Amino acid sequence: MPRLAAAWRGLAAAAAALLTVALVPSSAGAGPVAAPSSHRAGADDPKAPKEFVALRDVDPTIIQEIRYATPHDFMGVPVTGYREPLCILTRDAARALHRAQVAFLRRGYSLKVYDCYRPQRAVDHFVAWAKDLSDQRMKAEFYPRVDKSVLFRDGYIAEKSGHSRGSTVDLTLVRLPAVPTRPYVPGEPLTSCFGPRASRFPDNSLDMGTGFDCFDTLAHTLDPRIKGKQRAHRMLLKEGLERAGFVNYADEWWHYTFSPETFPDTSFDFPVARSSLVRR
Repeated sequence: MPRLAAAWRGLAAAAAALLTVALVPSSAGAGPVAAPSSHRAGADDPKAPKEFVALRDVDPTIIQEIRYATPHDFMGVPVTGYREPLCILTRDAARALHRAQVAFLRRGYSLKVYDCYRPQRAVDHFVAWAKDLSDQRMKAEFYPRVDKSVLFRDGYIAEKSGHSRGSTVDLTLVRLPAVPTRPYVPGEPLTSCFGPRASRFPDNSLDMGTGFDCFDTLAHTLDPRIKGKQRAHRMLLKEGLERAGFVNYADEWWHYTFSPETFPDTSFDFPVARSSLVRR
């Protein structure tokens, strides 16, 4: 295992470097509703409690493709509060994810995280965007069959998120060896997140039947329309994570929460950045 772990440190670093290219938003067209000015960068930003760690410090082999730090998300711009493409989790959740990763590596797979801890200011940005019905620039990919006016009613957007407590992660599986997914180019043609794999935005992960953050019932983990290899891939992810102590959210095949949560009743708002982590 030490040799395998060392090999994948290089891949993790390469993936992070590639994704950094996508951090600059498009200068063409107006962006979605801006977050309140009180949520912008500042010296008074809160710090994370000592129980939070960078996942890369616990397991550098887990691939990180932090989508909300890039324009490739359902809003089309980087999300407020994501200063770096970095996965931050509570130490308990990070260690549990490491245990799952060790088991997956032995079978020729790696975990890949799309999102980890999410600050409340990011959730507020989601809410502000959802209320602006005129901004539908990413509809063709992320919610082609859902009217934006029902995103709250149908539970796709909410004013609070379990991610803000630090023990929830959005993730998938990648068959090894893997290469990083190409960066999204703002303004490029969009294709449906639930179409055939070959027509979706390219992703180096296993085919789960839909892309990440697909606002559609096909993304429900056990939707009976998902069959064959796609269902087998979802079950592979689910069973491996459950053995490590994670619980799936039934409406999203990618969404898992480690239990028991370190902070079951507390949401946090420190930015996603190395500087947020307290060193002791």
